[in-house]
Amino acid sequence: MVVLAASVVSKSGKVILSRQFVDMNRIRIEGLLAAFPKLVGTGKQHTYVETENVRYVYQPIEALYLLLVTTKQSNILEDLETLRLLSKLVPEYAYSLDEDGLAKTAFELLFAFDEVICLGHKENVTVAQVKQYCEMESHEEKLHKLVLQSKINETKDVMKRKASEIEKSKIDKGRGGDKGGFMSMGSGRIESSFSDMSISSSGSGFGSGSGFGITTDVDSFSTKPKGRQPSSATAPPKGLGMQLGKSQKTNQFLASLQAEGELIVEDVQPKAGQSRVAAAAPTDPITLTAEEKLNVTLKRDGGISNFDVQGTLSLQILNQEDGLIQVQIETGGNPGILFKTHPNMNKELFSNENILGLKDPNRPFPTGAGDAAGVGLLKWRMQSADESLVPLSINCWPSVSGNETYVSIEYEASSMFDLRNVVISVPLPALREAPSVRQIDGEWRYDSRNSILEWSILLIDNSNRSGSMEFVVPPADSSVFFPISVRFSATNTYSDLKSGVELSIFLISAIFLTFSTFNFNCKDVVLINARDSLRGEMLLQVVNVIPLRGGAPPKFAQKTSLITENYQVV
Repeated sequence: MVVLAASVVSKSGKVILSRQFVDMNRIRIEGLLAAFPKLVGTGKQHTYVETENVRYVYQPIEALYLLLVTTKQSNILEDLETLRLLSKLVPEYAYSLDEDGLAKTAFELLFAFDEVICLGHKENVTVAQVKQYCEMESHEEKLHKLVLQSKINETKDVMKRKASEIEKSKIDKGRGGDKGGFMSMGSGRIESSFSDMSISSSGSGFGSGSGFGITTDVDSFSTKPKGRQPSSATAPPKGLGMQLGKSQKTNQFLASLQAEGELIVEDVQPKAGQSRVAAAAPTDPITLTAEEKLNVTLKRDGGISNFDVQGTLSLQILNQEDGLIQVQIETGGNPGILFKTHPNMNKELFSNENILGLKDPNRPFPTGAGDAAGVGLLKWRMQSADESLVPLSINCWPSVSGNETYVSIEYEASSMFDLRNVVISVPLPALREAPSVRQIDGEWRYDSRNSILEWSILLIDNSNRSGSMEFVVPPADSSVFFPISVRFSATNTYSDLKSGVELSIFLISAIFLTFSTFNFNCKDVVLINARDSLRGEMLLQVVNVIPLRGGAPPKFAQKTSLITENYQVV
């Protein structure tokens, strides 16, 4: 018995896969397989065909043929047994018994055929044994992988040690540069100790800048363009005596990393932020906060796809004795504004009298300054298709000229808001170096890892309602520069604009749920409204605060903020 080849062919003669077990050139095997469909007759019961030189032993598998090409001297019974075993292996490895399924597992089937037939002769194996042999793990292979992985781990350890040594040498150099500023102290020991504190990157009270009462305002974008001089804000102030901080060499090293696109976050920045948060802790007995989140999607060719404002009115009370209150509001009655009260609020009281109070009037509001957000009282939502409501419009004009792409970006801000910490993020194609910025109103930073150019403006007010930036990159398609993401914040909101009548909420009074005489005391109010197509000036009406248990009413504080949640140009 000599099996020349084991193949799977279609009924039209197309070869799906074939494995030859004797020396045979490609032209001969292709000729033998191409002749097979012409020899197969219809209506015959036997599954073999003989020619002058070879014998075809086959078995139909749906729309395909599993075929053995053998010599005429081969034992037909053993050939049929081999064919039966192969017909069991094909469904075990193929995803489906069609051309695509067999093509995906062609190599697995060929390996299985090799386990069944060796040099044209059938091996004494079963289907289970063939699967076990094909899945058998090699001890040498596992050993090789372990050795390779150990070499990789060792190389990583060497890299970490080298990086640590380099960093330590840079710190030592910076420490040596700091000693010159403390020579007047008269002691090398004092010089060393203060230098160590300067390198600690605000790890203790001295490094944080709070030990001597000195605070430094850190801009949200510390990275400057290449070639620019360091900002004067980082220069040590005169007349403050001894200054503690990083050495000049260390700052130069960080500046070089920033110029290469690395994002460097100073340790002093979180400390400063924490000090600001601590300083901004509420001191008034009652604080009412109106916050709005803006979701806007603008079209690159003009127009607006989505404009959604979601607002929240929250209450924060410091003292427990001030917890028994109710807040009365007045709405504009616009059915397009959707109000939702907190589940613990008395919905019937709000629907009838526009008063926000708990379901149980004897239950006080939660108190304490632990939660900076306070207790949510009311939520509202405004949607519009009016493009004039957009606080910041972005126009991007890419144009290809020769081997360069010139990109001009322009912003136009509405006079409704003064925007702070504006960041316009423009995606770029993969670049080897930072783009060439020809003109810019503000600052820019290139994030090489994410391939994003960030354009930052600290404040947009009446002095700079419009601005532009132009940069040059290698040739690229215009769609690469979208979507453009924008983020900013504002101290005023759509709620406190006086140009619309969709929604107006007045914090009218706080009513103390006790019985006593009362007096009147006018307080500031928070107006929350939204622009509509109607243009009119809203008159603010100040209403008194009535404490029913006597004594002076508590002070009120109002806070408003507008932030972007998702602002894009697509």
